[in-house]
Amino acid sequence: MKNILLCLLLTAITLPLSAQNKMTPELLWSLGRVSLQDVSPDGKTVLYGVRRYDIRENSGSTDLYSVRANGDKKTVQQLTTTPESEGNAQFRPDGKKIGYLKKGFIWEMDPDGGNTRQVSKFPVNGFKYSPDGKHILYINDVKYGKTTEEMYPDLPQANARIIDDLMYRHWDSWEDESHSNIFLAKYSEQGIREGINLINEPFDTPLKPFGGLEQIAWTPDGKGIVYVSKKMQGKDYAQSTNSDIYYVDIESRKSRNLTAANKGYDLDPSFSSDGKYMIYNSMETDGFESDRYRIMLMDMQTYKVKELTAGYDHNAHSPAFSANDQTIYFTSERDGTQHIYALDVDSQKIKKITEGTHNYYGFAVTEDALIATRASMSAPHELYRVPFGKALPTPITDINISKLAQVDMGRVESKTVKTSDGKDMLVWMIYPPNFDESKKYPALLYCQGGPQSQVSQFWSYRWNFQMMAANDYIVVAPNRRGLPGFGKEWNDAISGDWGGQAIDDYFSAIDAAVKEPYIDENRLGAVGASYGGYSVYYLAGKHEERFKTFISHCGLFNLESWYGTTEELFFANQDIGGPYWGDNPPKSYEQFSPHKFVGNWDTPILVIHGGKDFRVPLSEGMQAFNAAQIQGIPSRFLYFPEENHWVSTPQNGILWQRVFFEWLNASLK
Repeated sequence: MKNILLCLLLTAITLPLSAQNKMTPELLWSLGRVSLQDVSPDGKTVLYGVRRYDIRENSGSTDLYSVRANGDKKTVQQLTTTPESEGNAQFRPDGKKIGYLKKGFIWEMDPDGGNTRQVSKFPVNGFKYSPDGKHILYINDVKYGKTTEEMYPDLPQANARIIDDLMYRHWDSWEDESHSNIFLAKYSEQGIREGINLINEPFDTPLKPFGGLEQIAWTPDGKGIVYVSKKMQGKDYAQSTNSDIYYVDIESRKSRNLTAANKGYDLDPSFSSDGKYMIYNSMETDGFESDRYRIMLMDMQTYKVKELTAGYDHNAHSPAFSANDQTIYFTSERDGTQHIYALDVDSQKIKKITEGTHNYYGFAVTEDALIATRASMSAPHELYRVPFGKALPTPITDINISKLAQVDMGRVESKTVKTSDGKDMLVWMIYPPNFDESKKYPALLYCQGGPQSQVSQFWSYRWNFQMMAANDYIVVAPNRRGLPGFGKEWNDAISGDWGGQAIDDYFSAIDAAVKEPYIDENRLGAVGASYGGYSVYYLAGKHEERFKTFISHCGLFNLESWYGTTEELFFANQDIGGPYWGDNPPKSYEQFSPHKFVGNWDTPILVIHGGKDFRVPLSEGMQAFNAAQIQGIPSRFLYFPEENHWVSTPQNGILWQRVFFEWLNASLK
């Protein structure tokens, strides 16, 4: 069976992309994925990466490019062409070299890609030049504990772990007794030697699993470094989000906790050009990973802190000073999109500076514009120049334009639906290409994960709405209770109420959709991942014959078993209410756990799960599939042994799409 599936997959890979006029899995995985790397010190050149995947080889590689910041396509230069990936690319402070990582080693090249040379003779996990170019900081793992093999060297074939505390695994990897620390090395044209460990503690910086070099910053005078760390271990680490920002003096090696007073996340520090002020993101509540992102300003002489976004009832992400330090730019989710905003430092007034039905993500600041990443449900990430003033943003990159020109995209529109408690809810509707209102279409209710993660204008390589529309499904994607972008009250409403108003919001969305004459109420499906997968399992026991099929990816099925096997307990404590034992256990376990209602299941279901998903462990998917099978409900289990909470390799990604649509087509068509 495995060989048959592989042969079918490879046969499909050979189909010519040019013959297609709709989105397909093969086309989706053939698109280049753009990443903003850096902007030159003079602001005139943009450095970016493009990752491309080889479906047959089941692998990907990133190359580096540059282009003038005005977007002149004649100035595009491909800087690297090696089989390996290049990343962590940045201009040296004098602009005369570009540093980057290749196979873990630091390399440099001229701005035109010439004169490449290896800077480090040892591998690193990331690096940054000092402002004066005299030092390089880099991050590397340091071993602080002993493995089982090291404790019992006479038993080299023993294959076991000895575990004495929590957080022994995280997202998709097991604790290996190592922690990421910062090292300082002197830099010259001859390269660098192994540096001095500035941390020397068994704590990680950046934070695992998703933190990057945005969590480490040089002071503008080059005399100090600030970094983010959560200096806890075991049960404390598993139950807290209290990260702090630390300052370390590179000469004395002395360090100081700058944000000890705040008990929630403190993240992503950056400085004014004169070094007098530091801005950073902060959450107030310990244990709440989806609390409101605030922008804090710290006076580096007095260490006094004030919030600059007080009264702004939305998230403010990734703050950065303007060139003159008078303005702070940030991104924020609002009403189903994510845009760039400007905050005046003196008045603290906030204004929106981008518009449109799309999302803006990471950006870099120059004297006359922002260089930002932009995407939508109908277009993958590209780089745009966002000028200050009234001029409109203009594209800098268009690497997928020729392929996407061959694709018919479906129309995307927003609708307002009244919820069961009388609130207005934004619902995205995505229609098939060449949509005909006189026809009847099957529809898919898309259930978002997170649970606090906005259904915005994102482009996904798995939950791709244009792919669903291309297969003649209308997608109904509601911004139900518990999503950011609609105020803190709306965002926080889902905590402790997973099966309450948020589920009612899903019913409100699909019930409103089927009133449209072009949606066939007898051909409805519900699909989703993570909390969205949980929602599918819960809906399966509550839907009163609305749906004809379900698809759940990495969903939570039994909240008791999930609490006992997940790793980030701070999330479970906040959103479920704590453990299931004790005199007064949270209502979530009795009222909102899908397994309590599995006796009501009567609808075909596809269950998908990854073997390395430690956030929502594999047993959740197995329980759901087994329950369906025991009851004689048509069901299938798609199991990816080497995938985690996502699907990240090309052939697995294509297989996911094929099984997904095979299941839907058999159920709804």
